Amino acid sequence: MRAVVQRVTSASVTVDGAVVGAIDTPGLLVLLGVTHDDGRAQVEWMARKLWGVRVLRDEQSVSDVDAPLLVVSQFTLYGDARKGRRPTWSAAAPGAVSEPLYDAVCSELETLGATVARGVFGADMAVASVNDGPVTLVLDTP
Repeated sequence: MRAVVQRVTSASVTVDGAVVGAIDTPGLLVLLGVTHDDGRAQVEWMARKLWGVRVLRDEQSVSDVDAPLLVVSQFTLYGDARKGRRPTWSAAAPGAVSEPLYDAVCSELETLGATVARGVFGADMAVASVNDGPVTLVLDTP
């Protein structure tokens, strides 16, 4: 499982012109990708990491300041463009595998106490964000 995490002051996801998920206070925008061998252990690790990673201002975490997260599914995080000009997406898990794991990460975050806004899995989404810093990092499960 892989996540690109941005510290933001606000972020939103729009599908067909309608806002489907948004945060309007400082928090995290999380682009989440799932690969073939991900499962419950990766879900739990990623949720705990997102909940506790200290990337907000003053080295605080989402859990420290009750900051919201906007979590968006992003299969292209597993794109590989090392050969040729056309990326391959073969490392990305298919929707039947990745959608339940995406939902599980969001649910696990909520169980931990997080406020979670979501994109729409598989939709053509427009993601807008105002980066804070900017601070962006990549998280890969062990």
